[in-house]
Amino acid sequence: MAKSETSTDSAFVESLMDTNLYSMGAYFTDRNPDLVDDVIDQSLAIEEQGLRGFAGDHDLTLEECFETLLTGLALRYYKAVAA
Repeated sequence: MAKSETSTDSAFVESLMDTNLYSMGAYFTDRNPDLVDDVIDQSLAIEEQGLRGFAGDHDLTLEECFETLLTGLALRYYKAVAA
């Protein structure tokens, strides 16, 4: 059974929206809604393989992998908070 949201809960959720990670996820989602699931999937693969492993297997630089990983984390954070 879900407990009703209190004003403290609302304030906490609002504070979660006031972060760079949330802003990054919201911006990317607004600009590239068709790519969100692909970037999340790639970031999960990077988490599993590691930056070096994924970069080597996909002919990418470590920086490209890190940017994809960070964007994927931001998208997952945004989706979790915005839901």
